Amino acid sequence: MDILFKNATVVTMDEKKPVLTGVDLGIKNGKITFATDGATAKRVIDCTHKVLMPGLYNCHTHAAMTLFRGYANDLALEDWLFNNLIPAEGKVQDKPHLVRTGTMLAMAEMLAGGTIAFSDMYCHMDFVAQAADEVGMLANISNGVMAFDPDGFDFYKCNEYLQTARALEAGYDKKDGRIKIEASIHGVYTSHPAAWAQAMEFTHKHNLRMHVHLSETKTEHENCIKAHGKTPAQTFAAHGVFDVPTTAAHGVWATDEDMAIFCEKGVTIAHNPLSNLKLASGLAPVAKMMGKGVNVALGTDGVASNNSHDLFEELKMASLLQKYATSDPTTLPAFETLKMATVNGAKAQGRAAESGQLVEGLDADLIMLDFDNPRQTMCYDPVLNLAYSTSGRDVELTMVRGKILYEKGEFTTIDIEKTLHEARAAKELFL
Repeated sequence: MDILFKNATVVTMDEKKPVLTGVDLGIKNGKITFATDGATAKRVIDCTHKVLMPGLYNCHTHAAMTLFRGYANDLALEDWLFNNLIPAEGKVQDKPHLVRTGTMLAMAEMLAGGTIAFSDMYCHMDFVAQAADEVGMLANISNGVMAFDPDGFDFYKCNEYLQTARALEAGYDKKDGRIKIEASIHGVYTSHPAAWAQAMEFTHKHNLRMHVHLSETKTEHENCIKAHGKTPAQTFAAHGVFDVPTTAAHGVWATDEDMAIFCEKGVTIAHNPLSNLKLASGLAPVAKMMGKGVNVALGTDGVASNNSHDLFEELKMASLLQKYATSDPTTLPAFETLKMATVNGAKAQGRAAESGQLVEGLDADLIMLDFDNPRQTMCYDPVLNLAYSTSGRDVELTMVRGKILYEKGEFTTIDIEKTLHEARAAKELFL
């Protein structure tokens, strides 16, 4: 056995046995096994006052936007995006090394906070894929098509296609399955049907998953109805965008009819509560969606509109907001909230058969949290503490496929000093 976690409290996320106490969890060849008395390992970790749980899934982010943390704040989404972020991002279009720097900074933040997987939508995705491959995280990576002029549009000449093609040609998705290349349409308000048709042709040809923004703001939602006579979800569905496995970020203004489409097509909604609050976009009815059978996962969005990659913040806020919105404290209980960040996230990324739970034979994608501190010492149920009392600061160890990527402030695959130096240098470009 490679590693043995001794005397652990394990939150398995398996509904049959959600919590195991005083057990020995072993790692062998990157897989989970539960050890018997007398088992030996190359390394033994004492888990007294520690909790093990599956690593967290961030199912919607723009990782390299760590470069824009705090760059433009306290603005409505349309003003924030079109008048501030897009012009700033134009400065990185011919500087892909900056995307790599921002992504490395994001991965360091995510690993230190217990996130083992992220679904990214950004430019220069070939550089994002390379960085994620080097670091060892799980990542679904896409470049959202933005096309404002339908006249003469050619998907096969646009940057989004070229960068996706390069990422596919590099073969990251063929190596060991950690990196998945996806297709992406940024949104109904930043593109048009001609672009969708060409993007979907490419998507089907390469058997890719899809990642979109959807009904994030009331303005987007209502303008789509004016332009197409349908909601964004109904519009995308009518154009075949949901005919492949799709993650749709936000869904704040989704209707009952939209939710029926999500169920029929198997669309995952990536809920981003803190970003939606910060941009005053609204509150997605995720409890209602989940009640109807929609798979709902969690995302942070980019840190320019959050401003954190801490998924423990997101899952607590997700639960509390639904309780407030429904005037019912039993809405979205702790275990269901944790599922959004683990089981549901793995499903969203197409990894449900291999990850998302701590059960025998699945990949050793896990985190270890310190419960020997003032925030956590009083613990009657670790599920409740994880949902309501925990932050990324409680994470001591993050492991992907049996390999420790972060432990007690140290990164095993990221040169953190180099990353911080490069990020500080990049800041000068945007002043």
